Amino acid sequence: MQGKVEICGVNTAKLPVLKTAEKDALFVRIKQGDLAARELFIEGNLRLVLSVMKRFRATSENSDDLFQIGCVGLIKAIDNFNTELGVKFSTYAVPMIQGEIRRYLRDSNMVRVSRSLKDIAYKAIYAKEQMMKKTAGEPSLSEISKAIGVSQEEIVCALDAIQCPMSLYEPIYTDGSDTLYVMDQIRDKKNKEEKWVNRIALSDAMKHLSEREKEIISLRFFEGKTQTEVSKLIGISQAQVSRLEKGALKTMRLYLSSGEAV
Repeated sequence: MQGKVEICGVNTAKLPVLKTAEKDALFVRIKQGDLAARELFIEGNLRLVLSVMKRFRATSENSDDLFQIGCVGLIKAIDNFNTELGVKFSTYAVPMIQGEIRRYLRDSNMVRVSRSLKDIAYKAIYAKEQMMKKTAGEPSLSEISKAIGVSQEEIVCALDAIQCPMSLYEPIYTDGSDTLYVMDQIRDKKNKEEKWVNRIALSDAMKHLSEREKEIISLRFFEGKTQTEVSKLIGISQAQVSRLEKGALKTMRLYLSSGEAV
């Protein structure tokens, strides 16, 4: 996939790039039923498909197949996009393209999950949800096993079978500038302050941060909070937390690499 210029007969090195005004104008024509405008809009957004394909480069699937499936997702995004919501088309389209490729990979996987395993998994999940509503606590595996009449071993196998691996760098939200990744929403309980300070001189590097930056770094990496949790604790948006965190880490990296204050 990497470095391949021609995919499905399309020279990806010569794909057009549409400006915002051009996209807006084409979309007006598309809504009026202009098929030529639709083709131009599709062609002008094929780079989105290529961008999403890079996230699946670890798979053994043929790049031509992934490109075609990604184009299906792009077309679905175009057909369902609502310009009145004030959302960038790329923000809406990328998850659609990604979802289409994920479904294809799941459905074409050589190791298929049997219907019986899926049924057990869904019964276990439903039973767990119902039990949590009644008790306000998480039921044990043995309790779920008794509730649905299936052995604990079968439940574990069924739940494992329907799991879909996800990259830590999988984007789950973007506001057009800052992207929130899966790793930003995962609590880190291992990287405590003692381990970091023993390895590098973080305490000195942190002296060159503002009070707000110090607070964010402390909550994120010493206490293992997610960006969303930090935003709630200090009363600013997640996007602001993300920007401040990136700036603070950059400052610390520069300090640690040079040994001097920045």
